[in-house]
Amino acid sequence: MTQRTVEIIGAGLAGLVAANRFAQLGWKVRIHERNAELRMFGAGIWLWESGLKTLETICAYAQAVERARVIREWQIRDHRGSVLMSRLAHAGDRLMLPPRADLYQALIDRAVAQRVEIFTSSLAVAVAPDGTTTFESGATSHADLVIVADGAYSRIRESILGTKWIDFGSEVGIRMLIDEEPGDIRDTLIEYWNGPWRLLYNPCTDGRNYIFLSAPVGDERARKLPIDVALWTEKFPHAADLIRRFQVDSRWDRLVNVKCRKWSEGRVAIVGDAAHAMPPNLGQAANTAFINVMALAELASGPAGEHDLPATLRAWETQQRSITDHVQWWSYLYGYVLGKWPASLLSLRSDVVRAIAKTEWFDESLNRGARHVPAGFERAAPLPMSLS
Repeated sequence: MTQRTVEIIGAGLAGLVAANRFAQLGWKVRIHERNAELRMFGAGIWLWESGLKTLETICAYAQAVERARVIREWQIRDHRGSVLMSRLAHAGDRLMLPPRADLYQALIDRAVAQRVEIFTSSLAVAVAPDGTTTFESGATSHADLVIVADGAYSRIRESILGTKWIDFGSEVGIRMLIDEEPGDIRDTLIEYWNGPWRLLYNPCTDGRNYIFLSAPVGDERARKLPIDVALWTEKFPHAADLIRRFQVDSRWDRLVNVKCRKWSEGRVAIVGDAAHAMPPNLGQAANTAFINVMALAELASGPAGEHDLPATLRAWETQQRSITDHVQWWSYLYGYVLGKWPASLLSLRSDVVRAIAKTEWFDESLNRGARHVPAGFERAAPLPMSLS
C-alpha cells in the first residue's frame, strides 16, 4: 500500500501535535514553518486532562511535563480578595502547568524521532482543495491531505474562503514569567478580578511562575510596557508581592476570537487557532485544538478517510464542532462577565458568580472540553498525579 502524505502549514502546537499523530498512524508528514527557526512565544500553558491524554497517546507526555507544576485548585477572587470559585483537580481530572517552551520542545523532539520532515523559512501562500500547496518561492507540492495550522491570523484560511468572522475583542493580555520566591504557592492558580482588570498567578516550574494580565484595550496604562507597576498594585493590592517582580521582557496581545464558515474543503482541513481561536479565559484553546487534531487523524486514517477523504473531513467537522463551539462560547461568556459587568454592580457580580459556581450545570459546562477523552487515546499504564 502506498504511504499517504500530509502537508502541515504552521509549526505551532496544533501543527506539531498533528504531525506527531499522523506520523504515528503511518503517514508521511511534512511540516512548514514560515519563520527561520522553530520558536515558541508565551510563558506557561494549562494542560487539562484532554491535553494530557493527547500527549500520552503521542508519547510526548513525560518530556512535556517533566518540570511542570501539578495544580490542585483554580481559584477566582474578587476585588475584596473573597473566593468566588474553587475548581479542584484530582488524579482523573488533571491540570498541569509546564513552561510553554518545554511542551513545544517535547513535540519537536518527538516529531524528529518519527522522521517528520520539518522545513523552516518555508512560507505557504495558498492551498487548493485538490491538496496542492503553493509557496512564496513559486514552488508547489501535492499531498493527500493539507492541514492549515498557521494561527488566528492565518494567511492561508481564505484560500478556501474559510473565515466567517474575527472578533478582536475588548481586552489585551500580557504574559510573563517571574522569579519564584520562598513562600510562593506551588499548587494553586489564583485569578484576581477587579472590575474588567485581571491578574492570574500560575505556579509553573522550579524558579519561575507564570503571570497573565488582562485589561480593557482602551486602557493605555494597563497595556504599557514596561509594565506600570503602580497601576497594577492599585488594582490588586492583594498581589503586591507578585507585582514587584514583574519582568521587563513581557509581551501583550489582543485577545481574539475566530469563527470559520467551514473547517475543510476537498483535501484541506483547518485546525487550531486558524479554525477557532479564543481568548485564554478557560485555558482550553490549545487543549481544544489537540482533541480536534486527534479526531482528524483518527478519521482520516480509517477506511472512510482512505475511500473518500473530503467526505470524511466534513464528517470530522460535524463530529467536533459542538464541543469546540461550546468551549469557545464559554470562553467568550467568561470574558463578557469579566470585562463588561457594570462597575457599580461588582458586589452583585461576586454574589452571582459565587452562587452559580456551586451548581452541577456550571461545573459540567465549564469543564466539558477539559474532561473530553481524545479520539485514539492510548496509555500503557495509569500515570500518578504527584507533586513535581
